[in-house]
Amino acid sequence: MRILVSAVVFSCSLCLPCSAQTILKSEPLMLAPYEVAFVKDDSCPSGKVMKVTGAIRGLHRRKACVPMPGEQASLVAATP
Repeated sequence: MRILVSAVVFSCSLCLPCSAQTILKSEPLMLAPYEVAFVKDDSCPSGKVMKVTGAIRGLHRRKACVPMPGEQASLVAATP
C-alpha cells in the first residue's frame, strides 16, 4: 500500500509545472521572513513585476522590479 501511495504522489509531482510563478494583484499584508512574492502593479514598468521579499521584525521589506515572462506566470488576487 505504501508503494502505491508513493507512486501516486510521485506521479502527481511530475505533472505540476515547476517553473510557474504566481503573480499577485496586490502586495500581501503578511509575509514571512525571506518569503518572496511577485506583485503586478503600476510601480514597475511594463514587462516587469515587483519582487517583494519578507524581512525579519524591525527591518523593511526588500522590493525590486524584475522581468517576468507572461507564459511562466499566473495572475491571482492576494487574500489577506
